Amino acid sequence: NPYGEWLDTKMLCLSDLKIPNKKVPNHSKEDRKKLQKAFGYSYEELTTSILPMALNGAEGIGAMGIDIPLAVLSNQHQPLFNYFKQLFAQVTNPPIDCIREDIVTMERMYLGSEGNIIDPKSTDARHISLESALITDEELSALSLYKSKGFAAKKFPILYKNGGDGKVLKKALDKLFKDVSAAVDNGTNLIILSDRGADGENAPIPALLAVSGLHQYLVKTSKRHMCSIILESGEPREVHHFSLLIGFGVSAICPYMAYATIKDEIDNKHLALDYKTAVDNYIDAARHGIVKVLSKMGISAVKSYQGAQIFEAVGIGEEVINNYFTSTASRIGGIGLEDIQKDVEMQHSKAFDPLELHTDETLDSRGAHKMRSGKEEHMYNPETIHLLQLATRTGDYKTFKEYSALIDKEDSVRNL
Repeated sequence: NPYGEWLDTKMLCLSDLKIPNKKVPNHSKEDRKKLQKAFGYSYEELTTSILPMALNGAEGIGAMGIDIPLAVLSNQHQPLFNYFKQLFAQVTNPPIDCIREDIVTMERMYLGSEGNIIDPKSTDARHISLESALITDEELSALSLYKSKGFAAKKFPILYKNGGDGKVLKKALDKLFKDVSAAVDNGTNLIILSDRGADGENAPIPALLAVSGLHQYLVKTSKRHMCSIILESGEPREVHHFSLLIGFGVSAICPYMAYATIKDEIDNKHLALDYKTAVDNYIDAARHGIVKVLSKMGISAVKSYQGAQIFEAVGIGEEVINNYFTSTASRIGGIGLEDIQKDVEMQHSKAFDPLELHTDETLDSRGAHKMRSGKEEHMYNPETIHLLQLATRTGDYKTFKEYSALIDKEDSVRNL
């Protein structure tokens, strides 16, 4: 078949789409702070992740190893992303050096309906090509308003009414799946999931839960090949978040709150760059980070990583795994859908506090990277570090045994 000709005549690039004159919704400073809190942003994430990415176009450098409790054992708010761990190639599939072997890595993603691979036709090449999975607010607007033969976009809110019973999140997810399924039957093939309408009454459904749950629902109903899933969410902001979303089925991500946070930092004179340069740097850093993550599995194309679910869940209950993360490795049980809902509503209530008990505009620091009093527990805390230094300086074996006993004590890494 003349595949090259098909691609030349049928495939579009995202850059070919006309960017609409319609302005991207802009949040006030007060609303921005509320949304950051609702989505679980922390001061540490801002200073050690988002700002370095926007400033340098690369992830911030940190020490290896995590000495805090698993997400399921922590008393601090943990986004659903933190309950998943990336698997990596061990024997049969060697990892790729993503820096030196950059030439073999493909970041392009494609939007549109998939055809029958056994009986290919020219219309199967009718796709929109993206340079990477991350897109800007303006590019998302262009996609949502694009109208042409073979493409139909529709936006679906991933929100639910705050303050209902323990089943309200499940009901919202069930409604979302049915609404999307009906739209796909009617020809919609660009599914945009959006939590941009989050406010005091409407809480956001965790982005990973919505994406993976919808992906699995469409697979089970034999409709997954008929559409692409695009996410517009304020929740994802780190490379791990983006990698998980792609791994569980998303084709494109617009992390609008991360962009709004970058604008906020520029306005506050904390970032000496213009907005477009800072956002481009942030996207470049995220792109390189995603490639780094998938290269650990020896995968050289982001498209091959999409929907591959190369993660294991640690601390999520069997019912949630079976319904929303089907076939994901999960060796232990853990939280259920009602627990996830409670966690979302706790964050939401702090952000949109009707009694104004939490009026501090500064982001909370959970102490995940550095020890902070009253925050996340660390195995290596001031007491253990002091004992290790003292034992090393004095050569006192008794002091070293005190140190090792404290490290080995299970309760030292659990705040239960």
